[in-house]
Amino acid sequence: MSDVENKVFEEALSLPSEERIGLIHKLLMSLNLPIRAEIDRLWAEEAERRVSQIEQGDVELIPGDEVFSRIRRKHGK
Repeated sequence: MSDVENKVFEEALSLPSEERIGLIHKLLMSLNLPIRAEIDRLWAEEAERRVSQIEQGDVELIPGDEVFSRIRRKHGK
């Protein structure tokens, strides 16, 4: 860590727990990472898309046993 990082870290440690949590939240939000609600929404959309493809007959379903057999053959296990 740089001197600045160490100083900020040491000062952050002196904050009460709730303020440290708030600081952590602000730092994480500054990274513009997808938040849990967005991730959940995207997974739900993907699941709905896949269900729709199955219901419309747009995809070929492969039994799980066959999938695992193919994987074992491909990777020699």
